[in-house]
Amino acid sequence: MRFCPEDLGPEQEFGDFHALDNINLEIQPGEFVVFVGPSGCGKSTLLRIIAGLEHASGGEITIAGRRVNEVEPSKRDIAMVFQSYALYPHLDVRGNLSLGLKQARKPVSFIEAQVQKAAKMLALEELLHQRSSQLSGGQRQRVAIGRALVREPQLFLLDEPLSNLDAALRVNTRLEIARLHRETGKTMIYVTHDQIEAMTLADKIVVMNKGKIEQIGSPMELYQRPANTFVARFIGSPQMNLFSGSKVGMGQADLVGIRPEHLTISADHGPLEGQVSHVEHLGADTNIYVDVADVGLVVARVSGDVVAKPGQTLRLAMRPDMVHRFDELARRVS
Repeated sequence: MRFCPEDLGPEQEFGDFHALDNINLEIQPGEFVVFVGPSGCGKSTLLRIIAGLEHASGGEITIAGRRVNEVEPSKRDIAMVFQSYALYPHLDVRGNLSLGLKQARKPVSFIEAQVQKAAKMLALEELLHQRSSQLSGGQRQRVAIGRALVREPQLFLLDEPLSNLDAALRVNTRLEIARLHRETGKTMIYVTHDQIEAMTLADKIVVMNKGKIEQIGSPMELYQRPANTFVARFIGSPQMNLFSGSKVGMGQADLVGIRPEHLTISADHGPLEGQVSHVEHLGADTNIYVDVADVGLVVARVSGDVVAKPGQTLRLAMRPDMVHRFDELARRVS
């Protein structure tokens, strides 16, 4: 299967405002693609256009070689998982899983087989007779995923499915979604504002900003070679440090970037010296925030056994092979 919103590029206009601007994107069969970016960047709008829930004011969208711009959502052979679960509270888990197939007038034997298959895959077998109102947030999200799964679509669309879950459940459900992708081999498009979800789930990440695509690539491509300073700071946690090249002895670059994990504490050399402003102890790692004169706040991610205290003076060295250079337009130059 090939999904390809391309050619002129889908656009979405609201009066003079362009929610999407010349989006060119090709997704291969079986890929797990994540749209990531800050709130309002257009990622959910793009997903809804693919689903047919919103109309593209320009460009062309094709799914498996078929132009679908005017095709009804129900006829695009896709399934969508929403942030809000959208379950029917008066139905039990079995009823929620089977409703779409019943409405499509599928045979009873087929419906039961699909429900059992999805329940087993998502560990819902013991919950089939419970109403959705009796389930935890994680269980409800699994039911929502299962409801999409039973239809066996060629394309899954997931719109921030983990945002309503607590931290532990987000990790567990993220692992379940990754396993589901491996086992089904289906093409999945996933929207999130969380770069950790993007990095841990995606085969390919699409970084969006202000309705445009900033960069497309694998998680490590974006981490190691960000196309510009927006991608550089959006991918990675804590954010990449950015300085004027002239202020850190690298006048050949307008802007210099270094990730916190590529800074080291040095006793006698290094271009950055300042007072410790704050220390975050994370167990295996420690984030140390250093206020450097004429540069600003710099964060270094070091081993968890490193001892540092607010007010202490530290000198930081940069790994030369991990320095990123950008031009005056914030574009990568090396």
